[in-house]
Amino acid sequence: MTDSRERARSVLTAAGITPGRLADVRPLGGGTYNTVEELRLTDGSGYALKVAPTAPALRYESRLLVAEAEFCRGAAQAAVPAPHVVALDEQWLLMTMCPGDPWDESLTISEQAALRTELGRQVARLHEVTGTGFGYPSGVFGPLTADWRTAFAAMFDAVLADARDYGARLPRPADEIAAVARSAYGALDEVTVPRLVHFDLWPGNVLVDRTGGGARIGGLIDGERMFWGDPLADFVSPALLADIRQDEAFLAGYREAGGRAVFDAPARLRLALYRAYLYLIMIVETVPRAVGADRDRWTQEKVAPELVAALDEITGAGEITETDVS
Repeated sequence: MTDSRERARSVLTAAGITPGRLADVRPLGGGTYNTVEELRLTDGSGYALKVAPTAPALRYESRLLVAEAEFCRGAAQAAVPAPHVVALDEQWLLMTMCPGDPWDESLTISEQAALRTELGRQVARLHEVTGTGFGYPSGVFGPLTADWRTAFAAMFDAVLADARDYGARLPRPADEIAAVARSAYGALDEVTVPRLVHFDLWPGNVLVDRTGGGARIGGLIDGERMFWGDPLADFVSPALLADIRQDEAFLAGYREAGGRAVFDAPARLRLALYRAYLYLIMIVETVPRAVGADRDRWTQEKVAPELVAALDEITGAGEITETDVS
């Protein structure tokens, strides 16, 4: 089914919505994996349609629409603004639309501070939602596991396997990266409750709604990369290529809403692991995505050094520990 309008009518029919109500189909930007379209109906209402691609992908990207639906259900449980699932199929997900536009540089400094605090509160509420086990809800690496170390090791090993398969340009050899990560896995055993982690909360996935006269968060979107794991992992993408510990507004909101944000030695190790995992994904995915020269250059100049810094932090923590023991 190559025609988007024909596809939209078919999806509406499957969702129990009269296809004759379809007025328009238009692409929505911002996504880098799934195709995203807005289905506008004759009464002015609209839905967001995500369609899974057939292009090459990373191992963890199998059945991402299942994960997104899981995120939407969890967000509803936490009373966090996010799309609601209308209908789900193996190849598509139909959701409600959230108000607002992606967070951008038009916001004033005071608006940004207030929104960062609000975002912190919402992320803390998301982390109150718990699952039955650890890992990706898609089952891409098998059933959810009873412990976080097993789940995260499978996730990390998978992206390194992708790096080898695609011949990704890593700043250090894959085997060396794997060894450094394994040296910190003991810190993962502190995580005993699987909590909802969005893991992709960069500004483009935070909608800002100005319809009420001010600026508020209209919705958290693109939850397709969610997993059940350590809430600390959600401290990476909101401060992409930076340090969440410097984001006083976000952390204030997170703590106000009951979130625990303590950066002791084991927490810093775990945070370094999650940074390394996200930066690996960002580097490796440039190959199957066939990004242009500018994006590839940006990734090598900006993301690769951050991966090295995360690995060095893990190694340095191990050396400090060995010195303390001796």
